[in-house]
Amino acid sequence: MSINQEVHPTNRVAIVTGASGGIGRAVAERLAQDGQTVVVAYAGNKARADEVVTTIRSAGGTATAFQADVADEQQVAALFAHAESEHGGADVVVHTAGVMLLAPLVELDLDDFDRMVRTNVRGTFVVLREAARRVREGGAIVSFSSSVTRLAFPTYSAYTATKGAVDAATLVVAKEMRGRDVTVNAVAPGPTATPLFLDGKSDEQVAGLAQAAPLERLGVPDDIAEVVSFLAGPARWVNGQVLYANGGIA
Repeated sequence: MSINQEVHPTNRVAIVTGASGGIGRAVAERLAQDGQTVVVAYAGNKARADEVVTTIRSAGGTATAFQADVADEQQVAALFAHAESEHGGADVVVHTAGVMLLAPLVELDLDDFDRMVRTNVRGTFVVLREAARRVREGGAIVSFSSSVTRLAFPTYSAYTATKGAVDAATLVVAKEMRGRDVTVNAVAPGPTATPLFLDGKSDEQVAGLAQAAPLERLGVPDDIAEVVSFLAGPARWVNGQVLYANGGIA
């Protein structure tokens, strides 16, 4: 076995939700680069999902796309069934799909709040539940939190609350997987240059956030994908943790 195979096991199958863009796309492409077969799960943008699949295949990897609403248990079950029928099963599940709608609490639109809870909380629990039922022995489950649970930026109260639920569930689910040799962790990105994060922010706000980290830049999706690659491959003794990937912002 080569050194690369020891660090990044091949012949594994990864389901990545939210994989049609932003961090999810970077994660899907990185796991494919590591030798994993990837199911590119997307909510609605088939063209972008197909583009990710084409990119992976062009680089010599294996990928398929599958549409699923992460908050719909039947669609998520069908997603896992697709991984099993097309690729033999699922070893890694990375749940990046999320919604971020910002407002001061006194101006919070409760419809926006409900939308975030549906995707960020219910969606996470639906995906985690199906992953806990079906991921193969030796697998890894990675969900997504956010560094704003510590940074407490104004206007982020509702979004932060939804990500706090991810933090709370991570260690519990890790303990519930006892005896399965399956790790359960969460990644908490800091300010990362994605459309989701940059939307609605002025150039001045973006520049200020870039300077907040000691490394004096925003994160990029590949920075986060590197952390996921670690958790999805060699990190067999990291379990029940929330890993903060934010360049040192405190």
